[in-house]
Amino acid sequence: MTACAIESPSTGAEHEAPTTRYAITADGAYAARLALDGESWFPERWTLDGPEPYAVPLPGGQPEEPGTEVRPMGDGRVLIHRLVERRHAFSLLYPTGPGTGELRVGDVECDSDTYVTLLPPAPGGERAYALAVCETSTAVWLVAGGAAGPERVAELPGRCSGGVWLDPAGRMLALDRELLSRTKTVVVDLGRDGAVSPLLQITPGSDDRLLLADPDSGLVVISSDAASPGQERLGWGVLGSTLPVRFPGALRLPDCVVTPFAIQPGQVLTPENCAVALRVDGPLGTWVGTWRPAERRIRHLPAPEGWLAGSGLWTAEGVLRLPYATAQTPCGVAELNPPGAETEPATAEEPVEGPETEVPESEVPESEGPEPEAPRPVPLREAPLGKVAAG
Repeated sequence: MTACAIESPSTGAEHEAPTTRYAITADGAYAARLALDGESWFPERWTLDGPEPYAVPLPGGQPEEPGTEVRPMGDGRVLIHRLVERRHAFSLLYPTGPGTGELRVGDVECDSDTYVTLLPPAPGGERAYALAVCETSTAVWLVAGGAAGPERVAELPGRCSGGVWLDPAGRMLALDRELLSRTKTVVVDLGRDGAVSPLLQITPGSDDRLLLADPDSGLVVISSDAASPGQERLGWGVLGSTLPVRFPGALRLPDCVVTPFAIQPGQVLTPENCAVALRVDGPLGTWVGTWRPAERRIRHLPAPEGWLAGSGLWTAEGVLRLPYATAQTPCGVAELNPPGAETEPATAEEPVEGPETEVPESEVPESEGPEPEAPRPVPLREAPLGKVAAG
């Protein structure tokens, strides 16, 4: 496959649509999606931790709306979010022989100008959260797993998006907050009444977003225009270390949109060797890319037929598992085995694209105060950011 240059991913809704209808639990045991039967949408649960994957349809009394959201829970139930007039209704679905059981969790009632969306599945699988975003503030709601129905657990000024879990306990939630015409990543500590602190603020004038994080190694993948004002680029860093935030030249492929969607877990002491899975959308269609910080190239792989594009997960051994659905195989998982980290030069088909860029240290703002007493990730802005490194 011919490689094209990678642009940093847009964060607009147009690039979120392909992944919002499919979600996988943090441990990879279950998944859920909104499936289509003719012109009718219905929830479907996938079991992924057995000898082979299988799907269980969970249709309700009537077809679902296209904007309905579903999230898998750790016990195999599926959380569904429906909009009923101004009420956001949440229920847990489960199979009951030939039918579907439904346990009402509760409702969140919002103004018409408030946007409510489910966050990615939380580690542990016992709780589920949602964001309620209005013009000036964002609320974090615990919508499943609480003591008595939906509960507002945090509120912060600004419009928030994204949602990345930073720890295995599901306590530290990173959100991309738009405030005063700039987007910066903050951490919401759900164990300290929603205390908010900065995480990713590379320069005062840059827009900085956290796309992925691996709790094992601390590797994070970001999007920022700090290295190239006015142009967002993909970068990487390590939470709690002195490594700089870097923007690899290899992650710039013009005429393509690249969206990172999974990081290899289990590489506790070697974050630079973690494999990162990329969805690549370009003139030739959609395919899969894999990249490691220790390497200076992207490996391009064909996507399986029927891939639920933008979804998948790594095993600790470096196998990339991609869910797909076709007429012949309505529930399948393809396993790709990209080569591990190595130091051989790039091939002619996968050229080295250029040096890594680091943001000058003088542009990093000073710390605004002490960190909360509760354990939390070290803000990326506190890592030393050096000058441009020759590739």
